[in-house]
Order: sequence, then structure tokens, then C-alpha cells
Amino acid sequence: MSISVSNISKLYKDQKALTSISFEITKGEIVGFLGPNGAGKSTLMKILTTYIAPSEGTALVNNFDIDANPIDVQKSIGYLPEHNPLYLEMYVREYLKFNAQVYKISAPRIEEVIELTGLTLEANKKISQLSKGYRQRVGLACALLHDPQILILDEPTTGLDPNQLVEIRELIKSVGKEKTVFLSTHILQEVEAMCDRVIIINKGTIVADKNLSSLNTETEQIIEVEFDYRVEDAFLMKLPNVVAVKNTHNFTYLITFSTSIDMRPKVFDFAHDHELKILQLSRKNKNLESLFRELTT
Repeated sequence: MSISVSNISKLYKDQKALTSISFEITKGEIVGFLGPNGAGKSTLMKILTTYIAPSEGTALVNNFDIDANPIDVQKSIGYLPEHNPLYLEMYVREYLKFNAQVYKISAPRIEEVIELTGLTLEANKKISQLSKGYRQRVGLACALLHDPQILILDEPTTGLDPNQLVEIRELIKSVGKEKTVFLSTHILQEVEAMCDRVIIINKGTIVADKNLSSLNTETEQIIEVEFDYRVEDAFLMKLPNVVAVKNTHNFTYLITFSTSIDMRPKVFDFAHDHELKILQLSRKNKNLESLFRELTT
């Protein structure tokens, strides 16, 4: 198990930032960590990197206890914090050599990482001359220098333009083929594009832990239908497999079913049998955005 978190809680004076957080991440997974601002994402990542200690609970990172073996944990991970700390007056290769000395890393590895992160043409430039996207590449290169088994990335795509997003996304996916990646982000599309699994946190508590592939295969199904006049919710509850009915506005309804079968034909037949005219009929799949909004608002 690459990361195992067991009942982690964190208090800042009287404020509880995390409440009994538990989950496991296996080797080779790319896991997205989502939540609104202030939900506790960065706090948990700082705990996993041993930067701060939990108030309760514990965690294993690459089988090392974060309390008993903090140095071994630090050797096992590559960490890119939310605010990428770089010495802007240094050159890219110079900065990587400076950090490599901490891990006693040889020059060939530095060049490997420069090539891996697409920094070859920028290696002799000052970091201050680089775009935000290339500065993120430098941060990732630094995190990869000692060839860690686990990458912990806090908002790695913040502030990037669409082209830079694609570049960093492909880089993370490439690295994730051989390593475990745990990353937080506010960009839901990036999680869908990069990750195998998502953990959603709200107010310091995990509210969802799902494989992304399961979002499209769950049995819950939502049909949006608009009739030519208003009907009672209880009337629509007579449909087969119906779980809930909600009138959203005027003559439009969201009908939730518990089945994997497409229920649009059943709704159409039901309307025809009861002399209702359908003005609009569509299926609304539950995607990551709708799940996130449902659990955090």
C-alpha cells in the first residue's frame, strides 16, 4: 500500500480542520483530491509530507509511519506545494543541481529529469524568465529528482493557461504510469482527464471516494422532462423504478430512477398513456461536477 491514512484529525486551536479521515491508495494509482476552499486538502497533504503533525490518527507513506519515520517518508515522496517555492534568480539547471545535493544525486539523473519534464530548451534560463507553466515543470522536476515512489501535488495546475494545462496533464499522466500520484485541484475536468479515482472532502470529512469509471455505470439515472402543463409530483411517482421527482421550474421535472435501463421510452409511453404532451426529454448523467456540487453545496 503506497498511502494508508487512518482516522486522521487535525485541530487548530478550537477549529477542527480534519475529522477522522481514512483511505488507502495503492501503487500506480492517480488519485484526485477535491474539495471547496478551506475543506482541509492542503492540511492533509502537509500531514502526509510530515510538514505538520496530526492531532489524532496516523498514516503510512510507502510503509513508513509519518510520526515514527518522518525522514524515511520524506525520502519516499516528491512534493509540489500549492505555492511552488523557487529561487527566481537561479538558472533552471543550477536550481536542480542545488536541490540534487540534498539527496546526493549524480549529474546524469539531473539531465534525465530535465528531459522528462520538457525543460531541455529552458535549462540555461533564469527561473524568473520562465512562464507559469515552465515554473511548474521546474517544481515537478525538483519533486522527481530523487526518483520517489509517491508524488504529492497540491494544486499543480493552478494559474495555467489551456495549453499549459494540457502539457502538465500529460506530464503527470506519464509519470503516473510508474508512480503513485496524489493530487489536489479545483479543476474538475483535470481530474476526469488524469485520475483513476477521486476522493472528495467537505468541511474536513470525506464525503465520497469513487473510481471515476463507476460514475458512468451507476444505477442512478436522472431524466429531465418538460410537459405542456403542470402535473403533481405524486402522479409521476407512479413510473417504474422511480426514486424521486422534483419540479425545477414551470412544467419541467427532474425524475430520478434506480435502474441502469434507459427510462426515456418509459417516460414517453407514460406521458402518451395519460395524454401529456412532452416538450423536451433528456437524460442527465451524473458526472463529476454534479457529484461534487451535490456533496459540497
